[in-house]
Amino acid sequence: MTVPTARSHDARSFTVSDAGRLVAGGLVTLDSDDGVRQLGLVESVDVDARTARGRLLGTLGGDVLASRDMVAFESAVVGEASSDAADALHRATRAELVIGTNRVAPGGPARLLPTRFNRHTFWCGQSGSGKTYALGVVLEQLIAHTALPVVVFDPNSDFVRLGELRDGVTGETADALADRDIRVLRPQSDEYPLRARFTSLALSAKEAILQLDPIRDRDEFNTLLHTDAQYSPTGTGPGGTDPHELLAGLYAGGPDQVQLGQRLENLGLLDWEVWAGPRRAATEVIAERPDATVLDLGGFSTPEQQLVVALSVLDELWDRREERRPVLLVIDEAHNLCSPDATSALHVALRERLIQIAAEGRKFGLWLLLSTQRPSKIHPGILSQCDNLALMKMSSPVDLDGLATYFGFAPEGMLAASPWFRQGEALFAGGFVPAPTLVQMGERLTPEGGYDVGVPMR
Repeated sequence: MTVPTARSHDARSFTVSDAGRLVAGGLVTLDSDDGVRQLGLVESVDVDARTARGRLLGTLGGDVLASRDMVAFESAVVGEASSDAADALHRATRAELVIGTNRVAPGGPARLLPTRFNRHTFWCGQSGSGKTYALGVVLEQLIAHTALPVVVFDPNSDFVRLGELRDGVTGETADALADRDIRVLRPQSDEYPLRARFTSLALSAKEAILQLDPIRDRDEFNTLLHTDAQYSPTGTGPGGTDPHELLAGLYAGGPDQVQLGQRLENLGLLDWEVWAGPRRAATEVIAERPDATVLDLGGFSTPEQQLVVALSVLDELWDRREERRPVLLVIDEAHNLCSPDATSALHVALRERLIQIAAEGRKFGLWLLLSTQRPSKIHPGILSQCDNLALMKMSSPVDLDGLATYFGFAPEGMLAASPWFRQGEALFAGGFVPAPTLVQMGERLTPEGGYDVGVPMR
């Protein structure tokens, strides 16, 4: 069998003239004639032409990788990297979070860099790819092994059991998870209800909730600007907690107050269960900085209330951004919150806030992790700000083309393999991984909150 040889003109990339059995995503060693050994990643393979292209990752000296000492060469022998070489890469980059196993040579554990979640992350995979399960694996590692608070926007109750351990699981990560402060806020919970406080909302949020236009509805809008907190649907002012008593307070005022009261009543806002009243709002729980806070958005009687809670949390964090207290905002099914096609006032307000956080939040420690089945349903102003990519099975050519456009750091040859990924397989690329990696995800330590509906049998 012919031994593959490579060439590098720029000390960054290399080409292989006879690729042999090389596969995209594999780590290789490159031994040049001057005795220098370097570590490289195969990014693409042209099977018909029997050629391959890749990038250099560093110079190997014993078990140490010098990631900035790559050199060009005219000819180097290409060999399969050993597990020791992969370990050297992990040590050099401080990749510590074990999320599964490397699917290609040399195999071994696949690791992420915990410090590089200080960039926005995009996570995608079509239905059935194992996207939600795999995301749970990464969240367990982050919660167990970092001090980064995590807030999970959970529309399908998939992560509501992050505070529990499956029977029989043991080990360092399991022990660490058991010691973490993980709070699950649910609409029907007595201990941790999921609530928002109307009086604490930004004016733009109130405007969206009440469907007010400052010009078209100028009288009611002006009343909103000057109405005392006792007339807002929080139950905190005079008149008790009954929303109908608060409505009566508005009706006892002048014509402008009556008009605003009629709007509140006609929209049914005072009957929403989302208002905090004497209980704590979600923003107040998050301000205590538990290790993880799961917001179970799916249990409200109307979908608008999900948006109200999400907007209240994002607005509050943005308003307090100058405190520079890092937090990872994990938004599952992100297309529900930041679609470019949504037109309701609440959707627009929420999307605009997410665009702002995506563009400016990183320097304040507000970091996004967006998960979705359809990349094309995420606003491009948000998608374009993501520096990390986790891609599971994706068969849509439109979505794959979009990913290739936005995530140029992900090797084309590895992206192209996505339609053939099996359940639980993923491509990780970007700053949070030592090098683009094809991964078989590991097992969850905590139970999944949501399950597929089974097919009834006779």
